[in-house]
Amino acid sequence: MSSFLSIDNVSRLFGPNLTTGEKIAAKLGSKVETRSVRAVSDVSLSVRKGETLGLVGESGCGKSTLGRLIAGILPPTSGSVTIDGKPVMESGTKVTTRVQTVFQDPFASLDPRMKVGDTVAEGPIAHGLTTKGAARDYVAGWFERVGLDPVWADRYPHQFSGGQRQRIAIARALAMQPDVLICDEPVASLDVSIQAQIINLFLELTRDLELTCVFISHDLSVVQHVSDRVAVMYLGRIVELGPVAEVFGTPAHPYTSALFGSVPKLVLDADELVHFETIDGEVPSPLSPPSGCYYHPRCPLASAQCSAQQPATQPVAELRAVACHHFEQQLAKASA
Repeated sequence: MSSFLSIDNVSRLFGPNLTTGEKIAAKLGSKVETRSVRAVSDVSLSVRKGETLGLVGESGCGKSTLGRLIAGILPPTSGSVTIDGKPVMESGTKVTTRVQTVFQDPFASLDPRMKVGDTVAEGPIAHGLTTKGAARDYVAGWFERVGLDPVWADRYPHQFSGGQRQRIAIARALAMQPDVLICDEPVASLDVSIQAQIINLFLELTRDLELTCVFISHDLSVVQHVSDRVAVMYLGRIVELGPVAEVFGTPAHPYTSALFGSVPKLVLDADELVHFETIDGEVPSPLSPPSGCYYHPRCPLASAQCSAQQPATQPVAELRAVACHHFEQQLAKASA
């Protein structure tokens, strides 16, 4: 597969902030016990130009952290992220403008003290994509592209609805003329009817602008609708990757199957009490993850091998891979 966006063996650890006393003790040679959280663990992904990759998993699995690593907002502890062979983060500090992010909460991501037109224009002016004199027309073009009236550019974020604010956030990201767009739960805070409008806008823009996207979401139906391929993440690791139709149709990892099975479904017969399926057990602490396969304490197919040996990622079919010792058993179960 020809890769445009490459994530190669990327990991990210978060360590505790030492107190002043602990820092002094460490400098004096005393042993200070610390534990780190491995939020993202040895993740490798390749995304083709113009492709939308969905990223799903439970809260705390590392989806948003991976999105920030791809965007260069966070530096990786190890590994690298490249676009067309060029690093996203150069010299440890300089971040490329080729990746832009649309965040979950458009109100929090917009400066309440700035007019929205100035917010959209700020980055392009700083990076020479437009001039101060031409900025108003430049912003107007992007406002029209996302379905907003250009005369609203002189308003402040609090004067807009949630859906309008998210359109402004999208315009701000696209005004930087990125090659890669990271969408981190972009419709989670919106009403259902507004979600549909933003999703349709997203599909139209990615097609017309030939954007490469990483779409992070808890909403599996949205991911299924907008993505070409989907990556399933569990406790910092990618456990399954493949084309949307294949992964949703016949999940090859027990966690993927359990995740899809826990989605509430519409029940027309309201005479009986509805019980929703849940994933057994609790998500382990990232401070002390289980040995072997991280999912084995919750997995119905777990064996002694699962607790002793971390499964390697292996191909299942073309463009499809899974990290599971018993994926053939799971595929047979899913196909039955």
